[in-house]
Amino acid sequence: MARIATTETGLYRIPLPITLSDSTHGEIAAFELITCRIRDADGAEGVGYTYTVGRNGGSVADILAREIPALIEGREADDTEAIWNHVWWALHYGGRGGPVVLALSALDIALWDLKARRAKLPLFRLLGGFDARVPCYAGGIDLDLSVDALLEQTDDNLAKGFRAIKMKVGRPDLKSDIARVSAMRQHLGDGFPLMADANMKWTVEEAIRAACAFVPYDLTWLEEPIIPDDVAGHARIMQAGGVPIAAGENLRSLWEFKNYIAGGAVSYPEPDVTNCGGVTAFMKIARLAEAFNLPVTSHGAHDITVHLLAACPNRSYLEAHGFGLDKYIEHPLVLKDGLALAPDRPGHGIGFDWKGLAKLAP
Repeated sequence: MARIATTETGLYRIPLPITLSDSTHGEIAAFELITCRIRDADGAEGVGYTYTVGRNGGSVADILAREIPALIEGREADDTEAIWNHVWWALHYGGRGGPVVLALSALDIALWDLKARRAKLPLFRLLGGFDARVPCYAGGIDLDLSVDALLEQTDDNLAKGFRAIKMKVGRPDLKSDIARVSAMRQHLGDGFPLMADANMKWTVEEAIRAACAFVPYDLTWLEEPIIPDDVAGHARIMQAGGVPIAAGENLRSLWEFKNYIAGGAVSYPEPDVTNCGGVTAFMKIARLAEAFNLPVTSHGAHDITVHLLAACPNRSYLEAHGFGLDKYIEHPLVLKDGLALAPDRPGHGIGFDWKGLAKLAP
């Protein structure tokens, strides 16, 4: 083992080719990428990152740059569990979730990348290894697209090799949502995996009504129908809606997932490695889901998460997110026959274009 010598934080604002929107976050013109680079005493480096949809990236970067170095420098880099707990409790009182857990996630990803690189193993093999081929879907941010534009985007994703698609719902009137889901089902054909994401738009009763209306269109799942704070509401939708429910991208700890899973409030637990506490927490959430015989899916950060799901026997679909990070990494995600392939390179295998990113620093 080698001790942690230095940490380095980066903050970059990456513009999107077109402004996107969903039912709750408003217009998204750019996303913020916050990176964490850890070097050990031997000079080996691990890289982690987290992101926002345009706000609060500065606070995450500030925690990584000001608070975390003093907590970790000089510690054994391989002690990921000990470091995770030390940082979690050291920062707990001033921020149990939010920017603190996003910063911890980036740090933890960097430490696991460093550990796998030192072991000369791809991350998914270090985590146990199950199957390097992971079912993958294209996650569209397309609520305000016309039906024709929605179907055109879908055809583009099919041409890229995706064999599962997620669309947005949560428009002002349910009739419009139903028409769009119906058009997608007709376009894709029976049996094609189709998911719908409401981004927390509805009340419980509205969500039940929408879920019941979507039953004829055979959704793989309905995602985030209501606010993440309402566990009992999700359970009611599960019981009355007739459609499987995915949730978790806005949950920030293993214990929040425990409440959902034990409460019968989710069909597809959906952690995001960049905001749930990193690799350490993601794998615990996946194992918890496995103990309840639930399939685990993912949100965002597909370049990292493909490794995590490749180590899970209960994995379902990897989400390929719609942000433009591919322009700034050396090896974008590879798809084959609808499956994402976890790379065999040591660590998570992401090589950032640091010079290109430097031009996007605020």
